[in-house]
Amino acid sequence: MRGTVRGLTAAAMAAALVAGLTLVGQARGLVPSQAADVEIQIARKLFAQGDFPAALVLFREAEKYAPELDQRRRALTGIVRSALRVARFGLAMRTGAELASLQPQDGDAVALYGDALWASGLFPEAEQQYRHAMELNPKTARALNGLALLAAARSQLDRAMTDAQAARALDPDGQQIQHTVGMIYERMHRYADAADAYEQYVDLLPNKDRSLKAVWARAEIKFLRSFKDRQPFATDAADQDALHTVGFRLVNHKVIVRASLNGKPDQDLVLDTGAEQTVISEATARDLGLKPVTFTLSAGVGDIGLRGLQLARLDSLRIGPFTVHNVPCVIKNPALKDVPTKAADSFSPLALGLSMRIDYARHELIFGRHLPHESDAVQLPLYLNRLATVRGTINGGHPASFVVDTGGEVISISEAMAGTLGYPADAPRIPLKVYGTSGWDRDAFLMPGVDLRFAGIRYRNFPVVVLNLRAPSVLLGYQLGGIVGQQFLSKYRVTIDLERSVLALTKL
Repeated sequence: MRGTVRGLTAAAMAAALVAGLTLVGQARGLVPSQAADVEIQIARKLFAQGDFPAALVLFREAEKYAPELDQRRRALTGIVRSALRVARFGLAMRTGAELASLQPQDGDAVALYGDALWASGLFPEAEQQYRHAMELNPKTARALNGLALLAAARSQLDRAMTDAQAARALDPDGQQIQHTVGMIYERMHRYADAADAYEQYVDLLPNKDRSLKAVWARAEIKFLRSFKDRQPFATDAADQDALHTVGFRLVNHKVIVRASLNGKPDQDLVLDTGAEQTVISEATARDLGLKPVTFTLSAGVGDIGLRGLQLARLDSLRIGPFTVHNVPCVIKNPALKDVPTKAADSFSPLALGLSMRIDYARHELIFGRHLPHESDAVQLPLYLNRLATVRGTINGGHPASFVVDTGGEVISISEAMAGTLGYPADAPRIPLKVYGTSGWDRDAFLMPGVDLRFAGIRYRNFPVVVLNLRAPSVLLGYQLGGIVGQQFLSKYRVTIDLERSVLALTKL
């Protein structure tokens, strides 16, 4: 029965699309205002049905010749909302700025521009717009949702939930708001509540929505429900506020610690803050007898881009004196083929909800909920939005979000950022064969002469690796400007402090 209903719905949607396109053709003979109204009306129906690419095309067409201010506003609003759904981050930001300039006193328009800035990885600028929208109208649900995302990114989860619930009260049918509530509950380790919120989010989606976010949410619900009465990330009372110190080895630019999975003998784990969860290979999962619960979507550097991997649960993870139970993990299955190295097992204290400090001079890793303050360090604001990012500036005038990746090696920028810098497509390139978590990035190249600044830290005339970060940006929902790995981090005692939301760098 369910398959039949879906089939009829798809057929009806297809018929509506054909009819809509016929109407658009007829609209060419109408005066501009009438034609714009027809295209906007059809585009809105397509958007409601989940056909965001087709809606974007029609909204952009209507915007070209909409003669009236109200029509132009509706077309621009549709462009921004559709562009965000199909990860056209640059288009969303440019159009959002135009919309906000046309309606500077409209809280919804200003908040939508904030969403576009957020999706471009410009988090401080997004916050300015959200707060301005709240000044214009304290009941702007979109702005409250944006402030909830920002508070969660700073690990202020109670404040984030307050803002998200206020947004949900104003707009109970808001899809993105329901998703935000689920994400915050998940960060709080309240998995049953998170699953409920994600289910409400999925129920609000049109049947045609097969976006990455929708696919991920459906799989995540199943995984969260599998915990049942198990408390995720459970620790002994004595461990909850303690600081833990373990030694590490530095092998091929990787920080390696010894750890036990499910009570087995100690093995090597790579410290990898570029991963959202603990990650184990197919071989390790087999040795542990670990059964996958469902799948998740992963994306990284490499030709494959988006990958479907398995999700499972570790009964225990012990690192030195610290033990945590019921730990979500990703199994790298199916494994990549034709790669130069065997898949490594890895973990990140950030994924466990813990702050961390890497002392490269002493070869020590320190982690816990509360770290001593590093008063003499360079402090960079930290945003934890699935991955930890900090703000950098490229060539003086191009701000961008960089992932703090202890599992990576070099400083890199994205292809999208290289294009923004105006680097000519026919300029001389030094090709590189870079291997990432999604295979080979055969288009990677070395870009010389780049000026980078991270707060008071500056690299002048510096060569950076240019990588295709499109897939991870789409999956994360915001544009990655680049990655900072060991080449950058190993010169410092590195503190990632979730409690204070800072990356503290103390020169060695």
